Amino acid sequence: MRAALSLSILALAAASAPALAQTPTQQTDAPWTPPRSALSSAIPTFEEDAALQAAIASDARAAADRARDIYRHPYESLTFWGLTPRMTVVEIEPGGASWWRHILEPYAAATSGRYVGVDKPLESMGVTDGSADFILVARAFHNWARSDRTQPYLQAFFRALKPGGVLAIEQHRSAEGLNVADVAATGYVPESYVIHEARNAGFVLEARSELNANPKDDHDHPFGVWTLPPVRQSAVRNDPNGRTLTAEERAAYDAIGESDRMTLRFRKPE
Repeated sequence: MRAALSLSILALAAASAPALAQTPTQQTDAPWTPPRSALSSAIPTFEEDAALQAAIASDARAAADRARDIYRHPYESLTFWGLTPRMTVVEIEPGGASWWRHILEPYAAATSGRYVGVDKPLESMGVTDGSADFILVARAFHNWARSDRTQPYLQAFFRALKPGGVLAIEQHRSAEGLNVADVAATGYVPESYVIHEARNAGFVLEARSELNANPKDDHDHPFGVWTLPPVRQSAVRNDPNGRTLTAEERAAYDAIGESDRMTLRFRKPE
């Protein structure tokens, strides 16, 4: 069933937003951890999206992809972000695995929508300006923060979206108050950094969710976020004398599951 996800959503008004990071190389202004305890406890309402259910359940998706659904919550996440039929959906840097693409592309085809995968946003967004309904960015901000691409990319997304269009973000989340340049190398960034950068590009933060939070993830791993599933890095690459995890360590990291992640919905103002 399609849920409004009241149990996991905390909508934020711009006037009550916390202090935010100033630049990728500065610390955030104040420690801030998204308040899990403050989430609504209202009973959720439901609206079925059979096409989305079918795309997620499809045997055309690789078994390994479907096995990750327990960590990535595709139905709930896409519902929270506001995916609906007939949308023009743009996914940024789908990657070789194309995990989200194997859901979004058949869903768009089944609902008279359009799916566009974009690898180089500064060269082309794959759509005309002001025509996209929904842009998804999954697990990419740590790469952009290390190469000064965050703001140029967000500005390209803003131009591509229709007024009222959605920017959907899933990203490995570090603790607050840390140096963005340092933690980005481990695959994580503070939630306040992403919020600050998106707002600077003109977006309005409409809601955030703890749907993809993982309190087991303490963000401190020998090979960064890539120590955890699905990558499961267990040895120093290209260094035969480097550290290799013991079987016990490997089992402990596997037990954590996938990373602690922020789930954010921004909108381009009307």
